[in-house]
Amino acid sequence: MIELQHLTKRFATQGGTVVALNDINLTIQDGDIYGIIGMSGAGKSTLVRCINMLERPDEGKIIVNDRQMQELSAAELRAARREITMIFQQFNLLMQRTCLRNIMFPMELAKVPKDKAEARARELLELVGLPDKAEAYPAQLSGGQKQRIAIARALATDPKVLLCDEATSALDPNTTHAILEL
Repeated sequence: MIELQHLTKRFATQGGTVVALNDINLTIQDGDIYGIIGMSGAGKSTLVRCINMLERPDEGKIIVNDRQMQELSAAELRAARREITMIFQQFNLLMQRTCLRNIMFPMELAKVPKDKAEARARELLELVGLPDKAEAYPAQLSGGQKQRIAIARALATDPKVLLCDEATSALDPNTTHAILEL
């Protein structure tokens, strides 16, 4: 479960303080799927980034799986983030790694044995329909293929929470439909 209590986030700018989030209260039960919609600059990305603490809120509480995220130590936060993964709009693939090694990366960080990480990564390549791209590099892929690799990487550690920050905004309608189906 994700629970946001009185979440507020402000940014200091040259023109003054911008309130990106103001007193947000939200409860998302296990298994629920939520979409956050709004105009550009409305705070959608900030809200998503606060849930996994990529942005620290100024006020309020973020509770994920019964843990108050702001109270976690750095090591505890890293461990919590293994259960809360994110798919970014810009893919954020490592260009010097093959697709297989991009998917294996979070498992390397989690110290999963290499043979198990590779087997899981190959399973995920099948899931996203790109088993033939294991040895390809991101620069050799289309936007939709890059996003599929990013999805596979996000699923590598069997997360309990999957956050998507406009994961399909740069894709054509057919590819967007395929990604949403996936």
